Amino acid sequence: MAITHSSELIQTDNLQQQQDVSMMGSDGLWDWLRTLNISLVFTTYQTNRLFLLGCKPDGRLGVNERLFDKPMGLYYRNDSLYMACRYQLWQLENRLAEGETHLGYDRLFVPSVAHTTGDLNIHDVVMTSEQKLFFINTDFSCLATLKSGFSFDPLWQPPFISKLAAEDRCHLNGLAMKDGKPAYVTACSRTDTAAGWRDHRVDGGIVIHIPSNEIAATGLSMPHSPRWYRGKLWLLNSGTGEFGFIEDGRFVPVTFCPGFVRGLAFNEDYAIVGLSKLRSKTFAGLALESRLESDNKTSECGLRVINLRNGDIVHSLQINGVVEELFDIVLLPQVRLPKAIGFQNDDIDRLINFPQSGGIITTKPTVKRPGVGKIAPIAGIPRSSQLAPDSDVIVKYQRVFHLNPENLLTYEAMTYPSLRSRWQTQPQRGELFGVSASVDGEMIGFAVAEKYAQPNADLSAELLSLYVVPDYRHQGIGTSLVKHLQKQLGTELAK
Repeated sequence: MAITHSSELIQTDNLQQQQDVSMMGSDGLWDWLRTLNISLVFTTYQTNRLFLLGCKPDGRLGVNERLFDKPMGLYYRNDSLYMACRYQLWQLENRLAEGETHLGYDRLFVPSVAHTTGDLNIHDVVMTSEQKLFFINTDFSCLATLKSGFSFDPLWQPPFISKLAAEDRCHLNGLAMKDGKPAYVTACSRTDTAAGWRDHRVDGGIVIHIPSNEIAATGLSMPHSPRWYRGKLWLLNSGTGEFGFIEDGRFVPVTFCPGFVRGLAFNEDYAIVGLSKLRSKTFAGLALESRLESDNKTSECGLRVINLRNGDIVHSLQINGVVEELFDIVLLPQVRLPKAIGFQNDDIDRLINFPQSGGIITTKPTVKRPGVGKIAPIAGIPRSSQLAPDSDVIVKYQRVFHLNPENLLTYEAMTYPSLRSRWQTQPQRGELFGVSASVDGEMIGFAVAEKYAQPNADLSAELLSLYVVPDYRHQGIGTSLVKHLQKQLGTELAK
C-alpha cells in the first residue's frame, strides 16, 4: 500500500502489498493532524482491515494496516481500542508507557482480550460511564452487553421488535451516548420481519430515543453513526450522502459528501466523516445515486474533514484500490503516530513487556515450530471423510445474509461453478441471495442466486452456484436448496 501526500509517494507499514491500496491525503491534512495533535483509526469489513493514520516527523502521513476478521464498530477509551469483529469483541490495549516510543510510534495497540460472541453483525460499540461495553447487536435487533456464560445479554430493543431473532429485522446500527448513557439509536426501518428493512431504504430510516422509547425522527435514508456533540444529535443520512443533525424531529443537512457516509467522529470545530463507494446495484434507487448521476460524478471511498462552523470540507483522504467501503472512525487525542500489532507476522510473538522490563523488549526469533508451512484444513468446511451420512440425519437450511463478491470468497470451496472465477469476468448485477444446508452445525451444501433487473425493468433471478459435499449428494439436498432459494427470491430461478 502507498499513501500520497502533497504529490509525494510514500511506502508505509503494510502486510498486504500484493493487494493494491492507495491513499491520497489533501494538502494540509498532515499539518491539521499535527496541529491538533490527533490521529485517526478506521475499519473496513469489506477487506478485513484496520487502519491507523498519523503523522511522521518528516511531514508525511503514516498509515499502519492490520488484518482482522470483519472489523466494524470501534471505540477508544482508557488508552485501549475496542473493536467488533465477525464473532469476537476485541480489546487492543496500548503497551507503551507515557513518553515511550517504539520505532517512532507513540502508541502500540496489542490484541489482549477477546470476547467470543458468535456472529451477531455487531455495529456500533461504546463504553458507558460505568465502564461497561455496550454494542448494537444488528442481527438480533437490540442493544446488548457482554455477560459471562452467554454470547450476549440483551438490554433494550425497539418497541416494534416482537422477538429477538438473528434476522436483522430493522437494521439497527448506530448508538449515540449522552452523559455516559445510551440515548439514541438509528435504524433503517421500523419493520419486524426478517431483513424487512431492505424494502424501506429510501425513506424508512428512523431515530429512536431510548429512555422514552419514542421515535425522535423519521423519513431518513439508511441513517448511521448518530453522535451527541455540543448539545446536538448529529448523524449521517447515508442514502443521501449527507452529514447533518436532528432538529424538531427532522434531519437538517449540513454537508453533502460524494459517497455512502458511515463512520463519524468529532474534534473541536471539526467532524470527520467516512465515505464508501456504492455497492453494485445493491443500493440502487437511493437519492445519493441519483444526485451523483445528475452531477456526473461517481461515489468515492475515504475521509472528509468538515468545518462545523460553515459546513465546508477542509481536508480529505482519498482511498483507491481494493478498499471501497469504510465502516467506523475513532479519533485518538494526544497521539501522533499509532501502530497496532496483528497476527500475520512475529511481532505478536516477540514484542514483550513486564513491570520491570523498562519498556518494550524484542526477544530473539524462536526455532521453527512444528506444523509451520503445512496446509491446514479450512475452518467451517468439513472434509468428506469427516461426514457420515445417516438416514436419520437432520439437515438444517438457513438464509445467508449480506453476501457480496468479497465475503463469498470465504465460501469458495463450497461453490460450483467457482464464483471467484465468475467475478473476474462478470460484474455483480443485483442482490445476492444464499442458502446453506448444514448437519450438526457443519455446512454440507450451499446455493447462491442473483436477483437483478433486466433492461425492460422486469426482475429476474439466476442460480449462480450449487454445491453439495460429495457424501451427501443424491439425497435431495441440492433440490431442497434451490426450493429454499426460490422461496427467498419470490420467483423461479433461471439455470
